[in-house]
Amino acid sequence: MTYGFTRAALTAALLASVAAPAGAEQVFNRISSFPVAANLPADKDKLSTTSAEIVTASEDGNTLVYSDSPFGAIGFVDISDAKAPKAGGALMMDGEPTSVTVVGGKVLVAVNTSESKQKPSGKLAIVDLASKAIDATCDLGGQPDSVAVSADKSFAAIAIENERDEDVDEGKIPQMPAGDLAIVSLKDGVADCASVKHVDLTGISEVAPEDPEPEFVSINSLGEIAVTLQENNHIAIIDGKTGAVKTHFSAGAIDLAGIDAKSDGALKFTGKKEGVLREPDALKWLDDNRFVVANEGDYEGGSRSFTIFDKTGKVLFESGPSLELEIARIGHFPDKRAKSKGVELEGLEAATFGDQKYFFVLSERASIAAVYKDTGAEPELVQLLPSGVSPEGAVAIPGRNLFATANEVDLGEDGGPRSHVMIYERGEGEASYPMVRSETVDGAPIGWGALSGLVGDAEKAGTLYAVNDSFYAMQPTIFTLDATQKPAVISAALPVTRAGQPAQKLDIEGITLDGKGGYWLASEGDPAKLVGHGIYNVDAKGEIKAEIGFPVELLSGQTRFGLEGITSVGEGDDLTLWMAVQREWADDEKGTVKLLSYKPKSKEWGAVRYPLDKAEDGWVGLSEITAHGDHVYIVERDNQVGNAAKIKKLYRVAIADLKPAALGGELPLVKKEEAHDFLPDLKAATNGYVVDKLEGFAFDAEGKAFAVTDNDGVDDSSGETLFFQVDLKGTN
Repeated sequence: MTYGFTRAALTAALLASVAAPAGAEQVFNRISSFPVAANLPADKDKLSTTSAEIVTASEDGNTLVYSDSPFGAIGFVDISDAKAPKAGGALMMDGEPTSVTVVGGKVLVAVNTSESKQKPSGKLAIVDLASKAIDATCDLGGQPDSVAVSADKSFAAIAIENERDEDVDEGKIPQMPAGDLAIVSLKDGVADCASVKHVDLTGISEVAPEDPEPEFVSINSLGEIAVTLQENNHIAIIDGKTGAVKTHFSAGAIDLAGIDAKSDGALKFTGKKEGVLREPDALKWLDDNRFVVANEGDYEGGSRSFTIFDKTGKVLFESGPSLELEIARIGHFPDKRAKSKGVELEGLEAATFGDQKYFFVLSERASIAAVYKDTGAEPELVQLLPSGVSPEGAVAIPGRNLFATANEVDLGEDGGPRSHVMIYERGEGEASYPMVRSETVDGAPIGWGALSGLVGDAEKAGTLYAVNDSFYAMQPTIFTLDATQKPAVISAALPVTRAGQPAQKLDIEGITLDGKGGYWLASEGDPAKLVGHGIYNVDAKGEIKAEIGFPVELLSGQTRFGLEGITSVGEGDDLTLWMAVQREWADDEKGTVKLLSYKPKSKEWGAVRYPLDKAEDGWVGLSEITAHGDHVYIVERDNQVGNAAKIKKLYRVAIADLKPAALGGELPLVKKEEAHDFLPDLKAATNGYVVDKLEGFAFDAEGKAFAVTDNDGVDDSSGETLFFQVDLKGTN
């Protein structure tokens, strides 16, 4: 069967129908975020790499426990007040913890202690929740991956993966020794190490039957263990009491149509892939007969989908690319992964809140948690929740109406976002995310991301135009944004073209109207890539009509941190374009940057100097400029994220004081006035961490102010795009 746009269109309709739910509608919204680095001991470097991978909760729902493989520990988070989580510390595990689960007052921790991929070893550690101490350990005889506990708490199942070495034979299996499934008896949360038995899973799969690599386990109320053999593209059902393999079957393959299959700097959902192996990762029982698998894929497959099977192996539902396409509509499609496994659905959770059954599907590469209602037949997509970078695990706490994700990627050493545990609450209200979504055209989503500049329409209130930056180098685009809807809607995409073809070597960072139905665009150059700085005039059809490079006297001090915004003052022959240069160039006085002027009629360049705030860490620069009333408004920001972010501000400069001097000489210094601090907006927007790149700011035809963030094309980013109205009291 081929899965294309028919199902995507249906899912789109379902998602649109809950964009603004009625007052009685129950929705999930993020209420807090906990940076895993907050659990680092005082004697550790604060930039030590940490991670939150698999997460579980205490039975009272007041404590979260997560595995932190890079740091070699498990972490604890006190969520007695879920809106203000507190650090509970970390416990070193003398190995690499791969999975955690709670039973009673104990935490069962699967720990990898392998000397090498060829000599795997591991243990099951039993940790007391109250004392946060290791009570005992059981040798598992191999490298463990996933652990689960039966509903009656009588046993635990552990997937012993003995994973392959990706550097050997191009990562292909078989690579011995083979993995298996371990079952250990429990009493009051304490494992009977003498009871450990291993279930042989060799000889059952079509792919490398001599080398099964169990990945994930889940146990239904009947004590039946479902286990995925990801690399083998296989699923087995085991009797947890006897260890007998009751049934097993191939996870199969599907054909995909209407997908973006090229990592080419453009979002085009017209490709296809045939015979793609599912290669499922996580698995969760939905009831005693049905389970759902997330088809992340490994070295041969990855169908970008999730599938619901019954335990005989019958496919009850196949999502195809429908979720991936909905993710694209909210700007989270990871183009750099398009040619391989796309959004990579990896993690799962399932739970009943009130009388409603849900399951949650985690996208590793798009950093999204999708919320589905389990209808017993075709599931209903109801929400897409923003997560940190790369959600790996999740846990539902129905008794408290809470849901939490564990996000594994830590980019702190590069100044990026840290790994986080994020907490969501179910309640009445409206979904706070997404803030922007696109329409579909001929069944395909309008692909978008990396919004870097904003301008309001001159006549239509609530209509704005946004541009994307060089992340989509093969697809520079002007987007029409309807801010009268919630979420705001991208209703059209206008390609920027040169001689009828998509313009290349552009890094569009600013947009303003030209008064003739077209636009002026500001492009940030990069000398190292032979991309020039400049401004471009495009007509209403997106065709470039004029290209204006920087003069020689300006280029003498150039760096790659060029134009980050453009606006216009005056009209007709007196029209002057003003542009913000992001950071200091070689010829700038320390602590100042240039605001450039250009008069299209006379082709005259000029500039003033603008004073920058001082940063405690990193750098400070400009990212937008827009004229309104008697002032130009300038976005000034540091390059910090999370708690390190200090400067995300809006300043204004009186137009009367913009008196440019000729380039190459002394430039006048303008006086700035603070108009707004964006930090409270960014913190409160979705209760995540403060994002780095606030890059778009504009006024609409009624004078309402709007701001938008750049999501970096979901590359080393959570992919979140924040779009919100800005309250500018007392300004004109």
